[in-house]
Amino acid sequence: MNLESIISITGKPGLYKVLSQIKNGLIVESLIDGKRTPVHASDKVSALTDISIYTYESDIPLSDIYDKIYKKTGGKPAIDHKAKPEELRSYLKEMVEDFDQDRVYHSDLKKLFQWFNLLAENNLLKQDEKDDKKDNKKDDVSKKETKPKKVAVKKPVAPKHSPKPRGAKGGSQTSMPSKKGG
Repeated sequence: MNLESIISITGKPGLYKVLSQIKNGLIVESLIDGKRTPVHASDKVSALTDISIYTYESDIPLSDIYDKIYKKTGGKPAIDHKAKPEELRSYLKEMVEDFDQDRVYHSDLKKLFQWFNLLAENNLLKQDEKDDKKDNKKDDVSKKETKPKKVAVKKPVAPKHSPKPRGAKGGSQTSMPSKKGG
């Protein structure tokens, strides 16, 4: 699942897709209404690829959780983010059994499911072909014996000498003859 160009902006609702970079910020498009706006360097921005959920042993990246929810829902929207806190917790517990219930707040769960549903509505949760190929290659590699690859040794290249500039500082000949005397 590729969430690299999707960001959240503190103080603004929903998610945004990064379109381009400007001198001191970004141009983004809202996934809610499709409006394009600039985001300045002073705004606090979080990429979805950098967000993770606490578990008792380690943290799980948001993309892995969204993969699990995607497989359960078949790419359709999940539970509504306005559901009761107990319902949200039990829904997440079906996919991530060991998430830390003390450190994952209700507001975090609301965002998690609100963002998932927003991404599902915009068809941005599709499995990447690269991910599928990686899974298939891992299976193929485990079945085959790996052979060491031959590496070509490169010869060192002699450094090129650049010609000395003429007429540089330090008093070399001038191109104009000087007039002397009188």
